[in-house]
Order: sequence, then structure tokens, then C-alpha cells
Amino acid sequence: MGKARALVKRRKAVRNIRKITRTMELIATARFKKAMDRATEAAAYTKKINEIVADLAQADLQFSHPLLQQRAETKHVTLLVLTSNRGLCGGYNGGILRQAMARIREIKAEGLDLRLEVSGKRGLSTMKFEGVPVDQKYTQFEDKPGFDEVNDIASRLVGDYIAGRTDRVEIVYQQFLSAARQTAATEVLLPIGDLASGTSESGSGVEYEFLPSAEEILEEIVPAAFKARFFKCFLDAAVGEQIARRVAMKAATENAGEMIRDISMEYNRARQTQITSELAEIIGGAAALE
Repeated sequence: MGKARALVKRRKAVRNIRKITRTMELIATARFKKAMDRATEAAAYTKKINEIVADLAQADLQFSHPLLQQRAETKHVTLLVLTSNRGLCGGYNGGILRQAMARIREIKAEGLDLRLEVSGKRGLSTMKFEGVPVDQKYTQFEDKPGFDEVNDIASRLVGDYIAGRTDRVEIVYQQFLSAARQTAATEVLLPIGDLASGTSESGSGVEYEFLPSAEEILEEIVPAAFKARFFKCFLDAAVGEQIARRVAMKAATENAGEMIRDISMEYNRARQTQITSELAEIIGGAAALE
């Protein structure tokens, strides 16, 4: 009797867990749709502005914006790692952190000065466990990163690059390719020429007329291109996190359902054994009275 009661309690506990994972799956699905809409809306603008910057970078102009200029020698590297604040999202953080740790080792092996910035409590806890010092920490970004908050970071990075405090800005994050495909990626955001060269399809064949002047336009459009691409990385990371959490919670819900079926079968067998034993005792007692 004790075993049957234990199985009933266990089945009830698993059912309660399944309700929780199912609810979390639905929440992640709703957040994913909203995050994907934001990322999709930003994608077209980001792509086009980077194509324009790529054309301008390759054009025969007598001047160039500081963010487009390659350093003669790279000594200081800023690496930003985007992770989540919460867990229960499968291998989302694991893939990003493995790539981040590999990149950190490469930078140190090259003898470069590293400034590490980490967004997300999961990334911060991993860096603490690995004994890697973090220069800047961010924990305010959830599934809806705000442009103003991201823009503050981007403006500081632009200022550091122009002032020469950093020679290259890299980011490690979950790149959103489609609803069925996301991958951990490391990208160079500054100098922006590295970014633009991978997005331009028209090359230097486009001719531009500048009004009021090329200098004033470049002064506005180049930082805007960087900030748009930088913000898009945060949006991609938010989408990837919700997709990973939805998949993980769906798998957990399905596994809970299988456990409930297995426990129910085990309970039925235990109950049958118990009934058989009770019947045998009743028959034995009746036979003893005759």
C-alpha cells in the first residue's frame, strides 16, 4: 500500500511540474513573437544603412570617419558578451560562453590588452567561476532591451574608439538567422569597415551627391550605422533566448508527460499486486474458517 501511495504523490508532483513548464513555454512563445517582430523591423534598416556606409567607405573620398579607419596596430580589444539573466533556456548560454572563453584565450595568447564587458547574470557567474575579471557588468537587459540603454553603451564605445582607448570592439552573442536557426557568433563591430564589408552588395559602383556636405553626412550616418548594428545584436540575443527557452520548456513538458504515463503504469501494476495479495488473504482466511 505504501508503494502505491508514494507513486500517487510522485505523479501529482510531476503533473504540477508539467503545468509550470507548459506555462513557461506559452510565455516564452509570446515573448519570442514580440522580440522577433522588433528584430525583423530593425533588420531592414540596419542592413540598408550598413550598405550605404560600405559604399561610402569604398568611395574615392578625400576624408574618412574615425570609425571607418583601421588601426595600424591593435593593442587594446574590447569584448562584449551577451548572455541571459535567467536559466531554463537549454544550451543558449553554454554555446555563447564556450565561444567567449575561446576568444578570451585567443586575445590573451596574442598579448593584447583585454577589456571584458558582460551582459547577463549567467555570463557573470561563469566568468566569476572561471576567475576571469569583468570590467563592466550589465544586468538590466531582459526580453525587451531598450534603445536608450543600449545607445548609452554604444556611445561610450564610440568615444573609446575615437579617443584611442580601444583599437577593436568585438561582440559574442546569439545571432538570429531564422526561427529555426540561431548560432553563437563573434563579430567585429569597430572599426565599422569590417562590418560594412560583409553587408554591401553594390560595392563602390554607387555614386552619391552630398547635401549639405559629405563631412556632415558621414559624421551622422557612420555612428548611426554602428549603433543600429549594435542594437540589432541585443535584439537578436533576446529572440534567441526566448526561442531556446520555448524549446527547452516544450521538451520538459513532453518528458513530464512521459513520466506521468510511466508512473501511472507502475501504479497500476502495484495496485494489481496489492489487490491480488488482499484477495489471497481473504480466500486464505475463509478457507481457515471452514
